[in-house]
Amino acid sequence: MGQDKRASVIGGGSWGTALAHLMAASGADVRLWMRNVERVAEVNEQHTNSYYLKELPIHARVVATTDLEEAVRFADTMIVAIPAKSFRSIAFEMGAFVTGDQILLSATKGFEAEHLKRMSQVLREETCARKIGAISGPNLADEIMAGQPTATVVASPYDEVIDVGARLIAGPTLRVYGNYDIVGVETFGALKNIIAIAAGACTGLGLGANSLSMLLTRGLAEISRFAERHGSDRLTSIGLAGIGDLIATCSSPLSRNNSLGRKLAEGLTLDGALATMHKVAEGVNTTNAVHMHAERLGVDMPIARGVYQVLFGGEKVSDVLGTLMSRANRYEHTERPIDEPEPISGSVVETALAVAGRRHG
Repeated sequence: MGQDKRASVIGGGSWGTALAHLMAASGADVRLWMRNVERVAEVNEQHTNSYYLKELPIHARVVATTDLEEAVRFADTMIVAIPAKSFRSIAFEMGAFVTGDQILLSATKGFEAEHLKRMSQVLREETCARKIGAISGPNLADEIMAGQPTATVVASPYDEVIDVGARLIAGPTLRVYGNYDIVGVETFGALKNIIAIAAGACTGLGLGANSLSMLLTRGLAEISRFAERHGSDRLTSIGLAGIGDLIATCSSPLSRNNSLGRKLAEGLTLDGALATMHKVAEGVNTTNAVHMHAERLGVDMPIARGVYQVLFGGEKVSDVLGTLMSRANRYEHTERPIDEPEPISGSVVETALAVAGRRHG
């Protein structure tokens, strides 16, 4: 039986459930590992996961379980969709059952805070698997479950991982693109959550399209600087896992990081805002980790710094916005064109004026 026929998803949140549904719809038999006994029963009996995805139907080929060993041993390919904060501990538990021929894909968009480890790195450290990859892109789980068309990226150094991952999740409403730049794909997936918090704050302040466009553009520049410092391919920034994911997360009220930013702009504290949410906003821990590492590496990230000041420094969103807008003017980039323009001389100016005179005289 091929590696696209038996699959497991480790993590039964909204994204993990959506991925399990996609794989089952593509023809795979799927195990979905969840901690909560009541939600396991709901998935198996009612084919819904209402805590995360309301009443959206889940494919009947998805079988939920609380037994991690069962889920791991069942699968040829596994997708791990666990919050970054718990990722290593679950990967460690998985490591007792993982075999070297299994394919592991991370679908978590975050970093391990202390050492800024990407999730694929954690899987490599905690299991014997070597065929490892990551999934990332403009993938809001509610929209995917509703059958709205989108696309995603499967990233890995290995063609086999990309090919198997693509076959597992691709379908009539999901196109899949491969990418060898797993560093960039995972880094963009994590860092866009910081910008999404800022985007939500813009919405909470009642700002319009100009402000949001500025934020997304300059936010992309920040993420690109950080990602390239860590070895990312520059082209990843203009792909689905870069600007694609950034647009989706920053423009949709379905994004939990976007929602958090709105609540902060409306005057709630971080603790107060998080208390109103039952889904993990990965951008909080990512902001803390990235701010620390950017400062140490000397990577200029003013938006991330501003989000950090709101989340952990107690500053008001409006005050941070004022600070950002009062920064000194600078060049958008400092690379000159290959063919530099000729210096403007007196004769050139005189010729231009003469031509203009003939046209309008």
